[in-house]
Amino acid sequence: MNSGSGLDIDAIPLALYVHFPWCERKCPYCDFNSHEQFKPAEQSDYIDALLNDLKQQLGSLYQRPLHSIFLGGGTPSLFSGDSIERLLDAIDKRWGIGRDVEVTMEANPGSAEADRFRSYRNAGVNRLSLGIQSFANRHLKALGRIHDRDQAIRAIEAARLNFDRINLDIMHGLSGQTTADALDDLAMAVDRAEGHISWYQLTIERNTAFWSKPPSLPGDDSLADIQDAGEAYLRQSGFDQYEVSAWARPGQQSRHNLNYWTFGDYLGIGAGAHGKITRPGGEVIRTQRSRLPKDYMAAIADNKPPLQQVIPGDQLPVEFMLNALRLRAGVNEQLYRARTGLDATGIAGIRSELVSEGLLSDAPDRLAVTPLGFRFLNDVVARFMSP
Repeated sequence: MNSGSGLDIDAIPLALYVHFPWCERKCPYCDFNSHEQFKPAEQSDYIDALLNDLKQQLGSLYQRPLHSIFLGGGTPSLFSGDSIERLLDAIDKRWGIGRDVEVTMEANPGSAEADRFRSYRNAGVNRLSLGIQSFANRHLKALGRIHDRDQAIRAIEAARLNFDRINLDIMHGLSGQTTADALDDLAMAVDRAEGHISWYQLTIERNTAFWSKPPSLPGDDSLADIQDAGEAYLRQSGFDQYEVSAWARPGQQSRHNLNYWTFGDYLGIGAGAHGKITRPGGEVIRTQRSRLPKDYMAAIADNKPPLQQVIPGDQLPVEFMLNALRLRAGVNEQLYRARTGLDATGIAGIRSELVSEGLLSDAPDRLAVTPLGFRFLNDVVARFMSP
């Protein structure tokens, strides 16, 4: 395999991820970097830290155009419209936010946050992602959500008044959930979505309250029934599954997430933020900031760089496939070399085996899993790992 040199860095999209590490209440299923006890008075100091973080990491990267921005968390919508506007204005002055740049912000359906949607749109956010999870009050309560069905509906209505592009997060495989229950949630989402639904199964992760005290979840047969019925309903409703858990109507795919899945670069700022950067010499590095807000703020004040780890050349194939094969249509084979600097002949043997097993497409110019491979995606990706 080649070392990764000779890459055209300017041809690799570069996005920005901004992490907001606070939530009003930690959900029992959540393993993201989020913390309770948010203090509104700390907004200004945290925005200052984010901008200093950007200044420290951006360096000469500003010469590469900004592809997209994602404000994630946590709950970014705990911050005021004025704070988000100050952040985006400063990013625009330092880097340049083009008119076609997608700026996504995650928000929760609490009524106080819904009142802020207009201010977020005026600040420069042009895509909103709402964490609905379910429209059934009993499921929302079991998931530890702070909103109810009516608040979720009102939040969607408020979002539609201000945004042309909206994503709704919906969970399935919940405790006591039947196929009919799951389809009811999807029907509510389809009727109200502007074109994008993230539909994913509840999984029990380490370092969560559910890991210590797991709920009783549907069995495998019930989960399969929910999955099959939900996928059929979404397709009938005009949604295409372009990624494992992402469904969109034409032209509504998340550009920021597509950049992840096509192994693009992204700068990560904020407490616990991760990044992935390709250096001019061909090295691909992963970066990570301190998870605790107080530790992050201290590190920024001391001008400490994020932790950095170079991805070894022999691990680039599995890193690429871990992302690209999540896409239902896969990617053009040429993208493999364009993103990793590696020749596809280096994976020809593994690829041939997977094709013969019916797990990978036999199209000569594409890297894509078959429907069977999509069901066993983790196993397919693992085959590309270096011994």
